[in-house]
Amino acid sequence: MVVSRQPARLVAESPSPAGGHGRAPVIGLALGSGAARGWSHLGVLKALAAEGVVPQVICGCSIGAFVGAAAASGDLAKLAQWAESLKWQDVVSLLDVSLRGGLIKGDRLIGFFERNFVDRDFTELDTRFACVATELTTGREIWLQEGSVSAAVRASIALPGLMTPVMHHGRLLVDGGLVNPVPVSLCRAMGADVVIAVDLGSDMVGRAFRHTAIEPTPAEETEAGWTDRLLARFGFAGGDELAVPRPASSSSEALPSLVSVISSSINIMQVRIARSRLAGEPADVMISPRVGQLGLMDYHRAAEAIAEGEAAVMRMRPLLRYVLGHDPD
Repeated sequence: MVVSRQPARLVAESPSPAGGHGRAPVIGLALGSGAARGWSHLGVLKALAAEGVVPQVICGCSIGAFVGAAAASGDLAKLAQWAESLKWQDVVSLLDVSLRGGLIKGDRLIGFFERNFVDRDFTELDTRFACVATELTTGREIWLQEGSVSAAVRASIALPGLMTPVMHHGRLLVDGGLVNPVPVSLCRAMGADVVIAVDLGSDMVGRAFRHTAIEPTPAEETEAGWTDRLLARFGFAGGDELAVPRPASSSSEALPSLVSVISSSINIMQVRIARSRLAGEPADVMISPRVGQLGLMDYHRAAEAIAEGEAAVMRMRPLLRYVLGHDPD
């Protein structure tokens, strides 16, 4: 089923709030968008499990949908193992070039996902799950929670310009991060009494323009280096041909690269949207991994992201235990 954003209808079908009937609260987990930074969701889920927190509802947007679907199907450990084994060459091998609607078709990635992790109906999942996409022709927020899980995830991760849009049940869909980057509202609509949200954009704005003189990242790990490899894989020349010439004055810095402009623009957009949505629909616990050092396509740096996801949960552990009524240390 493809559901337009209709909270009232779904809330009416969900359990009544905790407190009046003596039942334990329904815990919902909202996993936000953020491309490769989303591997930190794996660390968050691992740390929550160590705390005894088992969500009954998982909602995801973009990479949050990708990880959330694996968690809801019981494939989380398998996904984490695969993610940590990725090298940049492996990431490139999963990409299929397209010059219509986006740089990448996404068929190879989703095909791999279906074969190794999730290839089932929503009703077959171990945990209730839904994800968010955006209808490209109207800008409407679309909730996906029935039918093929992999098809829904493919729609939710279709980042405009990078991955081609998806025709899903007669609607042309793109990344849900355009409308609801951290889907707290969807968790509430599915009956969650307590929502734990993971926001990947807390330190994103301006990331590409920060410089440090202390141990710079190796060339093969930088966003510019990755972009050169990606463009070469698709038959384009190296990134130097896309660079803006350095100004005549030797004291002036070069303008940012094409990829820095694009990624920074996407970051600004999603951070602003997320802040606006979360102000009106706040989570009970907000977990904010500090993953601003990772670029959009740094999927080969999963270990780094996972470790930060675990650390982010530890920083919020006192509030988490208070909200859930768990005994403190």
